[in-house]
Amino acid sequence: MRQDFPFLIVQLPEYGKNNANGESGWAELREAQWLTAKNVPNTGIAVTMGLGDPANVHPLKKQEVGRRLALLAEKQAYGRDGIDSGPVYKSMKPDGDKIDLSFDNIAGGLQAQGGKLEGFTIAGEDHKFVSADAKIEQDHVIVSAAGVSHPVAVRYGWANSPTCTLFNKAGLPTAPFRTDDWPVTSVNAK
Repeated sequence: MRQDFPFLIVQLPEYGKNNANGESGWAELREAQWLTAKNVPNTGIAVTMGLGDPANVHPLKKQEVGRRLALLAEKQAYGRDGIDSGPVYKSMKPDGDKIDLSFDNIAGGLQAQGGKLEGFTIAGEDHKFVSADAKIEQDHVIVSAAGVSHPVAVRYGWANSPTCTLFNKAGLPTAPFRTDDWPVTSVNAK
């Protein structure tokens, strides 16, 4: 049996109602898929954010799902040059009442699809996430929120059906992520 056979994952799209407490079993499953792609050799993930439907687990925009998967396959399976994913969260740096996020795979720069960055939440030491304002500054995203004077963590797309608008210039979306390693409670998320 071939040991180096590529394995490509299609990340779960938006689906279901969002929880008021910010916990999401669906977001945790997306994170598990991402961690698998990151840690298992010759494995990749096609991000499907922006293609889902909260009322239907099967995205209607299947052609775009296929295009994103094909870009990944061309690079992973066939070794072709090119961009195969959107921006990938790299690191965070707290800066007063803001957090500065940096990314890999920006493919010429970051952009907000539709003109406004959405999908970010931020928390202080109390671990309570609130909706955040986010703006692109060069190749970074700066995140803040009124009432959070000393932020320590950011989450992006951490909901069942988030609106996620951070893309690279190649038109590919950022996968949902979190900067914290706090315990999550998918058992209690509905």
